[in-house]
Amino acid sequence: MELSGYFDRIGYAGEARADLETLTALCRAHVNAIPFDPMDVQLGNPVTRSPQDAFDKIVGRRRGGWCYEMNGLFSWALEEIGFDLRRLAGGVGREFMGDEAVGNHLTLIVFLDAPWLVDVGFGVGLTKPLPLKPGKFKNSAMSCGLVDLGGGWWRYQNDPRGGAPSYDFNLDVADEALLEARCQWLQTDPESPFVLNAAVQRWNGDEHLCLRGRVMQRLTAESKEQQIVETAEDYVQLLKDRFGLDLPEAASLWPKICARHEVVFGEPSQP
Repeated sequence: MELSGYFDRIGYAGEARADLETLTALCRAHVNAIPFDPMDVQLGNPVTRSPQDAFDKIVGRRRGGWCYEMNGLFSWALEEIGFDLRRLAGGVGREFMGDEAVGNHLTLIVFLDAPWLVDVGFGVGLTKPLPLKPGKFKNSAMSCGLVDLGGGWWRYQNDPRGGAPSYDFNLDVADEALLEARCQWLQTDPESPFVLNAAVQRWNGDEHLCLRGRVMQRLTAESKEQQIVETAEDYVQLLKDRFGLDLPEAASLWPKICARHEVVFGEPSQP
């Protein structure tokens, strides 16, 4: 990897050492600079799990990515620095769907003095490495938790004000074939949440921003603010101004976004 290009993309100017201080700084820099951006699914552009493709997209074209791209790119950078890590086949919503959810999320374990959960690709996820210990913790504006489920399984519990409520992972479940199959399903199946819904997210310091369809949301530790986006032009401008995504082609999605808004909220809206 051209580490200097990646560091420039995330605005990191520190030394690159395989230690907790560097890992913490890189996590924070990555989530502040790069949005959770699965818009290629909505636009019909195939997405791969290749870290090289993620580098070209996120660093070269200054886009964001979803978990397979974000954590794939991040893990490649960490390995180049010298970190020891493992890519895990996590399961968003496994508490509801069971093991069929496993593989719908790529997350990372980094081994330092002990295992640390690292995840820059969950959208509303971690802004720092988390020691693999059960308990509650503050994650910028969020209140989250880790639960030891037994049998090697752990559950990351999201803030109730966030998006997906949880994901599960197991240090012994690192199935590349399963990750690949789920990646393909999530971008092609009509029932995939990424096919159904246009959503981008990002951290901006200690506030979290989410544009889900027509709903723009800002979360801080003290407040939750929402507004409805009125036009395709406003939607494209929000992507650019608040998420750093220059995607004029997203205007073509506006009729679908409005139709989905009516299904979810029961509110008629005109494209």
